[in-house]
Amino acid sequence: MRQTNNKTKSLCYIVDKDGLPENYPTHKHEPEFWECLGRTVATFGFLEETLSRAIFAFTATRPYPEDEIDKAYEKWLPLLERTISDPLGSLIYTFGKSVREHPGSTITNLDEFLNNLLEASKLRNVLCHGSWRVPDSGGTSVPFFINRQKEIFETAVDCQFLKKVQIHTAELSCEVINTVIHMGLQFPGSNGPGTPIVDGNDI
Repeated sequence: MRQTNNKTKSLCYIVDKDGLPENYPTHKHEPEFWECLGRTVATFGFLEETLSRAIFAFTATRPYPEDEIDKAYEKWLPLLERTISDPLGSLIYTFGKSVREHPGSTITNLDEFLNNLLEASKLRNVLCHGSWRVPDSGGTSVPFFINRQKEIFETAVDCQFLKKVQIHTAELSCEVINTVIHMGLQFPGSNGPGTPIVDGNDI
């Protein structure tokens, strides 16, 4: 500390931004690690969109008694708006509810499938929001992440780990699509097989 006019004043500091390493603070990891992480996070984004489209499919084709159609329609539009911005956990809940309420649903292991989706969503939060520590000599890194239950994530992550998560998440997305097309419906936004949910002449 320095004295100025007999008063004590603390020293002040600022970060030397010009002296930071290139790609700071990600410079310690190999580029392949960040590619693997990016592809995994992007696949979770695809899963979220797939769930949104599936929710549309189930809610758009659910039959209603004639006297309930207007009330159901009023609730339907806000529901679709929420699916655009809801986080993965909320989408999974809405998806499960939509499937259960559809009399034509053919999935037989819904609870198990929803649990698998929820487990994946926990890992998604770690990969998307964790702060990555310096990797060890083998290239593995433990992200700093604590969930709302105060549980600390302690698993070391490397490219092999990330690739497995990416493949599993892609498979979950395909299973979400299957819940729709197994009913004979065309998955929304695709040109795949099945009966289109929206007639092109009605658009």
